[in-house]
Amino acid sequence: MTLKAPELLLPAGSLDKMRAAYDFGADAIYAGQPRYSLRARNNEFRLEQIAQGIQEAHARGKKFFVTSNLIAHNDKVRTYLRDIAPVMDLKPDAFIMADPGLMMMVKEKWPEAEIHLSVQANTTNYATVKFWQKAGVSRIILSRELSLDEIEKIRQECPDMELEVFVHGALCIAYSGRCLLSGYFNRRDPNQGTCTNACRWEYKTHGAAVDPNTGEALAQTMDNGFNFEKAREEADSMFTSSTCGNGERHPKAEQVYLIEEMGRPGEHMPIMEDEHGTYIMNSKDLRAVEHVERLVKIGIDSLKIEGRTKSLYYVARTAQVYRRAIDDAVAGRAFNPELITELEGLANRGYTGGLMERRPSQDYQNYETGHSVLQRSHFVGEVRGYENGLAEVETKNRFQVGDTLEIIHPQGNRQVKLEKMFNLEGEPVQVAQGNPVRVRIPLEGPVEGALISRLLQTDAA
Repeated sequence: MTLKAPELLLPAGSLDKMRAAYDFGADAIYAGQPRYSLRARNNEFRLEQIAQGIQEAHARGKKFFVTSNLIAHNDKVRTYLRDIAPVMDLKPDAFIMADPGLMMMVKEKWPEAEIHLSVQANTTNYATVKFWQKAGVSRIILSRELSLDEIEKIRQECPDMELEVFVHGALCIAYSGRCLLSGYFNRRDPNQGTCTNACRWEYKTHGAAVDPNTGEALAQTMDNGFNFEKAREEADSMFTSSTCGNGERHPKAEQVYLIEEMGRPGEHMPIMEDEHGTYIMNSKDLRAVEHVERLVKIGIDSLKIEGRTKSLYYVARTAQVYRRAIDDAVAGRAFNPELITELEGLANRGYTGGLMERRPSQDYQNYETGHSVLQRSHFVGEVRGYENGLAEVETKNRFQVGDTLEIIHPQGNRQVKLEKMFNLEGEPVQVAQGNPVRVRIPLEGPVEGALISRLLQTDAA
């Protein structure tokens, strides 16, 4: 059986990231429409950049999708057709949308418009796929809450609909990303593109008692502070044995606690602990590179990577790794575990296969840190020029003579030991500080446009 290669779809928060995505193997990118995408912040695409991006993409035989997937309130419904008209004139390959009212308006005015249904629309079954197909949608981006078996069933029941699946990136704690935390805490609505990632914040817990008259959760004094490790052990214990031997509920079930976020000392917010333990909100990151072969065999049309606010290095690395995974799967080659190792070169919150495979619920959560952690390597620079065997590097983070560097290039990666380094005046230097320093280092082979990471000592050793 001849397998069809799915499209590899990468995020782009800027033109440079778009170019890197294409250089390292992407077939298509998605970029946000101003005011109407769920990444309104850190989005360098305005109408001029969208026009240039579409022109460059089509010149390379690639695709450019415009993300316009907010859940609209009345004020944005009023301005939507006016603002999307000039984008429509640029002829992007598709619009990624979630709001059915906006989709109806677009289809009435531009019947030929290609619309891809956003993951925000929560498509979890084949009947819903058929509904949207009748509504004129040409591709469904399936919910992240689906298992591989459920995805396969949808493919079988809807053989003539394009299906897209997320395979890498941040996971939201809310169903298909419809979160209210940021709006509750900061009055910045995630469904309008201004999420502050409240689920990643560092919280502390405080013991509490319930006032029998009012039902209000009241803080209890804790003389010795809060022991996180002890609390986690208790929560884990409760999770694994939520009922007593006679079937009765665990004696600590439904205990009330108060949480305190680091940036808001003194503001105590009540949370509940039931028989499953406490709900710590920070999710691990999705990594499904090991499932690419199964998704290819199922017949998924597009594999999507999350991260329009991520770095150029993230875009290049994920494009390169998932390109190789797709090519291996289509060629019938066995999965290469080195691809997992290479993804450890990206800062991450710990990886999970998400809901594609059945795992204990606590496996989806990172209980220890709300920020990404470097596991294997650190992005340190971009090659900006090359002359007489010396690459001019714009540094992003600190590195020094003696470090083992990985040169990341569309034609292949390689590792080199940095033996010497010079400033732009030709003087020897030992250390390159972070941006905006520029240095020259000796390199051979293809280096134009290369990215450079420093391998951490645990890996280089």
